[in-house]
Amino acid sequence: MELENRGISADVHEGYQLALVSVWVGLVVWCDGERFWWRTGWDEGRKRAVYAWHPVADLSRAARRIAFRYAELREGHPLSAIVRVALERESEHRAALPL
Repeated sequence: MELENRGISADVHEGYQLALVSVWVGLVVWCDGERFWWRTGWDEGRKRAVYAWHPVADLSRAARRIAFRYAELREGHPLSAIVRVALERESEHRAALPL
């Protein structure tokens, strides 16, 4: 809900006492009920991923941080033309539906 409030769509998958939130290419957020964590980059020296985390008690700030990462990744990997057109058509279709 916090990501939706920021205009970010995501898919949530549950299982094995974890929630996985697929936000964008290269941005999956995990939650174990106590904290969120997501990959923020790669440490070339250590040859491993770098992760950020945030406690679930502060959903708004966690969503803000995730939104910043989302914006970074969107710059480097925008929507393809096919997906963009499909989303525009879906939006037009929804706008034409009676309320």
